[in-house]
Amino acid sequence: MCDYDDELYHEHLPNVCGAMREKSKACCSINTVKRKLPILTWLPEYTLKFLIVDFVAGMTVGLTAVTQAIAYGAVAGLPPVYGLYSSFMGCFLYIIFGTCKDVTVGPTAIISMMVNPHVAGNPDYAVLICFLTGCIVLVLGFLNLGVLVRFISAPVIAGFTLSAALTVGSGQINNLFGIQSQSNEFLKSWINFFGHIQETRLNDALLGCCTLILLLFMRKLKDLKSCSCQSVLKYLSLCRNVLAVIIGILICYLMSREREEMPFRISQQITPGLPPFRAPPFETVDEEGQTVGFGEMISNLGSAVGTIPLLCILEVVSIAKAFSKGKIVDASQEMIALGFCNLFSSFFSSIPITGSFARSAINNASGVRTPLGGAFTGILILLSLAFLTQVFAYLPKATLAAIIISAMLFMVEYDTIAEIWRAKKRDMVPFVFTVICCLFWSLEYGMLVGVLINALFILGKSMTPQFQHLLPIPQYQIAQRPRTVRG
Repeated sequence: MCDYDDELYHEHLPNVCGAMREKSKACCSINTVKRKLPILTWLPEYTLKFLIVDFVAGMTVGLTAVTQAIAYGAVAGLPPVYGLYSSFMGCFLYIIFGTCKDVTVGPTAIISMMVNPHVAGNPDYAVLICFLTGCIVLVLGFLNLGVLVRFISAPVIAGFTLSAALTVGSGQINNLFGIQSQSNEFLKSWINFFGHIQETRLNDALLGCCTLILLLFMRKLKDLKSCSCQSVLKYLSLCRNVLAVIIGILICYLMSREREEMPFRISQQITPGLPPFRAPPFETVDEEGQTVGFGEMISNLGSAVGTIPLLCILEVVSIAKAFSKGKIVDASQEMIALGFCNLFSSFFSSIPITGSFARSAINNASGVRTPLGGAFTGILILLSLAFLTQVFAYLPKATLAAIIISAMLFMVEYDTIAEIWRAKKRDMVPFVFTVICCLFWSLEYGMLVGVLINALFILGKSMTPQFQHLLPIPQYQIAQRPRTVRG
């Protein structure tokens, strides 16, 4: 038998309690609290000079947000007021949890388009998916899973963005010419357009096309090199959507005063007043009057429960990186901020929300200094809900269609597509498959197909053995090699 000396042999067990104690101290440290609540970092250094700039930027973004919110509510297949309901709470909460001063949170064209097939005119489904999106994104953020965003490649994102822009823009082509349409899908929209082109309303077509030309022209104003009125032209360019809405409402109001019917097809009546504060619906009533339980609602939402949160994360993190000026973006913290925005917004009848690139670009161009600019955007939207809903009753659908189409034309990442083609042509395969499946199947399944194909490419490359081809050594070199003499 072998006797072991207790002093020489001693089993060291891990100090679980000590590790938990150190982890708790790290979680409660000042740096951790500031990282989870970024407002504590910039608020103590806030000055009156920042307040003036943030006020101007917030109001400029708010004017655009009101018009886009009405449009995106219609894109989601819901009354336009739901776009306004979705636009203010995210502005307030991002101030507390957000890390990028330029990001503006609210409804976007892509998310509204993805919500459309699942609501069937029933807002309860849109509010429920907003609540679920908030819960899922919040949990992923607290688990520090922001790194997962890196696994979705640039070709898939570029393909999805292109197909989403084409789908959303095509869905508005009928409204641009005053034609009735029951679908916003890419193929069905064009079939309906060419099948009913004889039903084009002259007033709507003229207003829509002229508004679209005006918007495209005003977008170029900021690029004009003029020393005397450069700043004026820049702000005119930034407020082009607001001016288009004002002109459309004014023309519709003046032309309808002496007529019994409206000269244009107009949006639905917007219910005045603030949205009621209530819990998200976990059951609803269908068109036949039957009660639909929570499980059946989840079943009806299908893959949207997973794809919409993922796309919300992609949009807000991508926008934060675009405006970070090279700084490292805390993707997990952005997910926490977005999760809280969706979670609390669902109590105010909101559809899913995420970062808006167009409004964030306006925020940046307006010189915003801190996230507090979002507070003024949210206040302006609340004022619009309380006092300006009767004015929006005269807003023509052709005007909204022109605003959406002009935004979609510049949402496509043309430079990224060209760079993918030049750098590695093999990456065009997941890009093309993503575009085709998104356009002719559905946006969420198209993105999943693109991710799957890209993953197969990566796995195939890792499983293929790498051989290095060595040139044969000439015989005369072999003959001249010194031989080793073994003793």
